[in-house]
Amino acid sequence: MTKPIRFLALLVAIVVLSGALAAPSERDTFITLGTHGGPLPNAKRSEPANALVVDRAVYLVDAGDGAADQLAKAGLSLQALRAVFISHLHFDHTGGLFAVLGLRHQIGAPGKLKVYGPPGTKEMVDGLVAAIRPGAVSGYGVPGEQIVPPEDTVEVIEIRDGAHVSLDGFTVTVAENSHYSFPAGSDMDKRFDSLSFRFDLPDRSIVYTGDTGPSDAVTALAKGVDILVSELIDAQVAASMVPPTDGTDAEKKRFQVMNQHLSTHHLTPEQIGKMASDAKVGRVVITHLVASRKPDVTTDSYVAEIRKSYSGPVEIADDLNRY
Repeated sequence: MTKPIRFLALLVAIVVLSGALAAPSERDTFITLGTHGGPLPNAKRSEPANALVVDRAVYLVDAGDGAADQLAKAGLSLQALRAVFISHLHFDHTGGLFAVLGLRHQIGAPGKLKVYGPPGTKEMVDGLVAAIRPGAVSGYGVPGEQIVPPEDTVEVIEIRDGAHVSLDGFTVTVAENSHYSFPAGSDMDKRFDSLSFRFDLPDRSIVYTGDTGPSDAVTALAKGVDILVSELIDAQVAASMVPPTDGTDAEKKRFQVMNQHLSTHHLTPEQIGKMASDAKVGRVVITHLVASRKPDVTTDSYVAEIRKSYSGPVEIADDLNRY
């Protein structure tokens, strides 16, 4: 056996063994891999990503930059990853998907990874697959190596409001939220959605809002769930992060659009409290925190604001928290 072949055989053995060892022992665990709301990187918090672990299988819920690293920090293997759920196509929620797809291809992870997401997800993944292809063709640089086409390792299923997905041991229900406000029936409204997900597991239920403003549809989706995993934005702080305009009409328009988005397409603590109370959820977990440029921002005031209308447990999640 030649040295290159022995090396490849050893690499495959290590990958398989690490996948077996890294699979978690607990059932039905939701892990906040990344809890920062983008697009500005944060020194303490990773970009939005979560892992749902169901009977040793792993499902990625959004895939912000660094998602593959965060999975490793959580003790989860790419070998155990079965599917990805993308809530919407903003880059802070999708930037890590390229690494997830590319690394799975490089290590020869078994089966096709299913990627569920709103319209536009297939176009995005097709672009990522095209970017993976040069590295896939060059492989490990060993003559005669069998090349696996990267398009054969991923399958995209686009979903919209009201969709139901049945997976091994649990179901996922989808609701369109209010993160976008395109006029009803317009071309952009037909092309794009932002989604929230409800996971009904064997022992409990979890709603992940993704990014959304106040939404009756999301409140209805969250009725009676055990855990509401919600985004949170301090709109005043977020607005202060928007770079000042240079006075041109184009820059003034950009500033106006950004401020409208921040003030209407996200949730404040008061709005989260009302949603949690109306839906009668068992617990609130806050992620996608947009609160300060400082890594050690004080969040007690946000919890207090939520508790004005919601009496249940409230927690601001950190990266790698398990629920």
